[in-house]
Amino acid sequence: MTALSKPARNALITVALLAALAACGPVGEVNAPPRPPVVGDKDGNPPAAEQFAAVATPTSGAPQVFGSYTRGCIAGAERLPTDTPHWQVLNPSRNRAWGHPALLAFVRTLADNIAADGYRGLLIGDLAQPRGGPLPSDHNSHQVGLDADIWLTPLPQRRFAPPELETYEPLSMVDLPRLTVMADRFGAAQVAILKRAAEAPDVERIFVSPPIKQALCKRTAPGARAWLRKIRPWRGHTSHMHVRLACPTNSMDCKPQEPPPEGDGCGEELQSWFKDTSWTIQGSTPYQPETALKLEALPTQCQKLLTVERG
Repeated sequence: MTALSKPARNALITVALLAALAACGPVGEVNAPPRPPVVGDKDGNPPAAEQFAAVATPTSGAPQVFGSYTRGCIAGAERLPTDTPHWQVLNPSRNRAWGHPALLAFVRTLADNIAADGYRGLLIGDLAQPRGGPLPSDHNSHQVGLDADIWLTPLPQRRFAPPELETYEPLSMVDLPRLTVMADRFGAAQVAILKRAAEAPDVERIFVSPPIKQALCKRTAPGARAWLRKIRPWRGHTSHMHVRLACPTNSMDCKPQEPPPEGDGCGEELQSWFKDTSWTIQGSTPYQPETALKLEALPTQCQKLLTVERG
């Protein structure tokens, strides 16, 4: 095994110490004292995910998105409040409730609309880290502050106490062996959440488990399926929807994704998921990257973000 240089060893030690501190308890609010950014050298850089996860605060200034959803970062991110009348954020100690202001505005509007529909509000999962970038686990995207996981279980009548926010596991909506939604779990509330989200103009696509997309196709008349174009079937996503916003117009360095294919996606494209079901074997397991991204794989602006102090 090749020996690491002294700067590389120091960088790795710094990452380990910061990770240990983070494991001791929930991350503080936005005005908490900033932790020093992790800086490595080219010969011994820790994975980019470790470096971004070790930075607990955003940069100051106007929000800017750099790179793509799976290779990028964000400057000037804002934090979604943990506990409000119409939503609660699960696992707040992960410090992944940061995003572009457009994403936070989307969550607020969606939560208010769902509450107005009579379903109280939303349970929010991961958005992004304070400066975006790759995450150590669970996601390949969520790097630029434009992705949000929103559980399909609405905000319950009895609100969660802070310790419960760290332990509650929303129910899956899908019976994977039968490749169908569970009738006692997937109903009007879930359809309302998905439809409201898909009809938001700045939403580019929404990822759900294939049986959820199939259920939506069956429950929506052919002439009223325009919103289903944004609902994209994908492995996992049995208990939540992954919402992705389009690149903001004022972020010129944001790399957009190709638009979804034309049509409602209820035909052969959807049926292909039910012909080859190999995706169900690991359909609900957390994402784990096969190869950890190095900092050099990200845009130059992202490398600089790690060394910028909070203003």
